[in-house]
Amino acid sequence: MNSDDKRGGRGLDRRHLLQAGLAAAFAAPLGALGAQAFAPRGIASGIDFSEFPLCRTASDAPALTGAPRKLKLSWNAGAVCLAPVPVAIEHGFFQKHNLDVELVNYSGSTDQLLEAIATGKSDAGLGMALRWLKPLEQGFDVKIAAGTHGGCMRVLSRADSGVARLADLKGKIVAVGDLAGPDKNFFSIQLAKLGIDPNKDVDWRAYPGNLLNVAVEKGEVQAFLSSDPLAYLWLKDTQYKEVASNLDGEFREKSCCILGLRGSLVREEPQVARAITQALLDAAMFSSQNATAAAKSFQPYAPKAATLADIEGMVRYHTHHHHPVGDVLKRELKAYADDLKSVQVFKPSTDTAKFAERIYVDVFAV
Repeated sequence: MNSDDKRGGRGLDRRHLLQAGLAAAFAAPLGALGAQAFAPRGIASGIDFSEFPLCRTASDAPALTGAPRKLKLSWNAGAVCLAPVPVAIEHGFFQKHNLDVELVNYSGSTDQLLEAIATGKSDAGLGMALRWLKPLEQGFDVKIAAGTHGGCMRVLSRADSGVARLADLKGKIVAVGDLAGPDKNFFSIQLAKLGIDPNKDVDWRAYPGNLLNVAVEKGEVQAFLSSDPLAYLWLKDTQYKEVASNLDGEFREKSCCILGLRGSLVREEPQVARAITQALLDAAMFSSQNATAAAKSFQPYAPKAATLADIEGMVRYHTHHHHPVGDVLKRELKAYADDLKSVQVFKPSTDTAKFAERIYVDVFAV
């Protein structure tokens, strides 16, 4: 994707973005957004399953019988990379699998979210691997069933700065929304692979997520980490540039977000666990092949400053065609765990192969 594609066209004034309420996308309190808020259009057709042979086979599994199974699915309603979630409701993918899914917009900590899933307050949830893996190391009864996509995280700087590549962060001050966040973990790992000590050679500073760009404008930092939709919208302003993202190099074909299921659901109702996983994978496939429709489904949750074209651009940027399961996902989980050990997030004694085996579940083996 070239710089024009990333920025989406003409510049957008920072004050306009802030006044338009970008922060609102991330400020929603914990609460339920009922599935009845959507009117399902019926089960979508026209998906080209030939690109996804594994999913074609799994998608042909018989639907659950009886009354629709009610489930609660936790998500971050402001995360545009989760557009397949409203797609799954509006375009009938949950309905196809005989599921009645209630969306819960979760804004608490990751530990609280995983505890909610593990204890049955929610049945499943979507989140970032590099946010979830450390708490999962502690033993929450949550199983990872699938990766969902890649492409959530970016490093931004001013266009006239001397920061042109990730290695240029050495000796710099970098703003982050969360010092334990997945973007800080991800880019710390990449710095370590470049021979740069992310704990000693970079000065990380925490700022409110919707004001990260203000820190760079004031000259307090030389770069900042952000995710879409904020990052995408800031990049529409030509005073900013993308320095790096988690779609660079080998990571273009890796997932950054994952689907976690309640452990007791997997053990007691494996067909239900399979059904919700497959419904979300179907919705991801649909999103990858129908970006405009996916953007329309997500639009009610998007910042007011984001046009439909902006949302579509983000859907196309994120790799919704990549949602691994099986050995591919286990390898990705192990690799991330190894990387987290390299930056002292995971315990040195953790056996990452056993860890990946413990947290993964093959719902399609039932």
